[in-house]
Amino acid sequence: MADVAFAFGESIYGQKKLGGTMSIEEALAGFAIAPVTGAGAREMMRLSLFDWAACGIAGEAEPLAAILRAKALDEGGAGQASLIGGGKGPMRAAALVNGAVSHALDYDDTHFAHIGHPSVAVIPAALAMAEVKGAGLEDMIEAALIGAEGSVRVGLWLGRDHYQIGFHQTATAGAFGATLAAGRIAGLSQAAMVQALGLAATRASGLKSQFGTMGKPYNAGIAAETGIEAADLAGRGFTSSPVGLSGLQGFGQTHAGIAEEDALEGLGARWRMESVSHKFHACCHGLHATIEALRGLGPSGADVERVRIRTHPRWMTVCNQPAPDTGLGAKFSYAHVVAMVLAGVDTSAIANFSDEMARRPDLVALRGLVTVEADPRLSEMEARVAVTSKDGGLREGSYDLDAPMSLEVRGEKLRRKAEGLLGAARAKALWQAVRAPDLAPLTKLLQATS
Repeated sequence: MADVAFAFGESIYGQKKLGGTMSIEEALAGFAIAPVTGAGAREMMRLSLFDWAACGIAGEAEPLAAILRAKALDEGGAGQASLIGGGKGPMRAAALVNGAVSHALDYDDTHFAHIGHPSVAVIPAALAMAEVKGAGLEDMIEAALIGAEGSVRVGLWLGRDHYQIGFHQTATAGAFGATLAAGRIAGLSQAAMVQALGLAATRASGLKSQFGTMGKPYNAGIAAETGIEAADLAGRGFTSSPVGLSGLQGFGQTHAGIAEEDALEGLGARWRMESVSHKFHACCHGLHATIEALRGLGPSGADVERVRIRTHPRWMTVCNQPAPDTGLGAKFSYAHVVAMVLAGVDTSAIANFSDEMARRPDLVALRGLVTVEADPRLSEMEARVAVTSKDGGLREGSYDLDAPMSLEVRGEKLRRKAEGLLGAARAKALWQAVRAPDLAPLTKLLQATS
């Protein structure tokens, strides 16, 4: 691959290459249409597809799912692609609905390289386009892998300033990944893919201020919808700025991006998606290391005087709601999940993140024992806890979500998670569906009502 021009202004409107360099748009477009190598990355994407579908099917009963599905069905249009929970709609509408519904429980995968949820933005776009184009399951998985990898790389290119200022990488970087996935299945050329990325650049959006509300999963749906629309329009000959992401006044420059020079290093050879993290607790992924560290100490609320949490500074603005009064808010609260662990409440059970549980008096009282501190020496995947007991004893523990986990162990953990969400029979059927040659078994399970 040629050198890539990353700094704003190195790409000029109407001129694709400067001095033998390649824009990030061209690099991503070339990657999106190239053959996929890497069996490990492909299997990781299959596991993410399984996990995504389990989360989506389980989220079908959420209020936002009913609202969005009803809206799509009321609007009507061509029945092109499956809606989670039943029915079909235009592929753009299906991507929106399925993206939001699969993120409704906030139980889907996360990539800590850019702090985003790759699958909920990318898979709905890949699936909807695959249904329309008649693509098989393996082609859809390849496209989803390309899109998920692309979203992580765009997120790295945008950098943490973009995230810290308030943009939701799942939605922003995810929109570009969804475009790559949909465009690959649609058979776009490299030139058309560049145009699609330009269109995505003018539509990508999503704010962290929506966390704890229906707006957060809606962000994922918007990203998936953007991917479908951008790829579809580009395939029809619609044009845009070829440097809509990287150029002057492009998405990066106007959205606090830093144009990280190493973001595309090893693209196509080194798969960042091999280090994606899957959730085994039904709350924000930023809380998981704390939960694991605390569980390792085995404390009981009756014996605890105080709990001190140390975490990476970035999580302080994401999941540090001190006194949530809703189930959604509880999913973003160190104090509340610590209280749940102290009280012996299962944090892997979706039902335990309810409005009633958020207001339960004993948990509210236990939240008062918790202090949370930022520690820049920790990675975003680490947490350290210190528990002081009423007799003055001190126990300390830590956990790193980046600890190695084999595909086999991960698969077993995800199967147990799916069984908890869907029941043993449906989880088994879903496990088989993501290994079928075509999409029919998967779409049948997605469309089934609870």
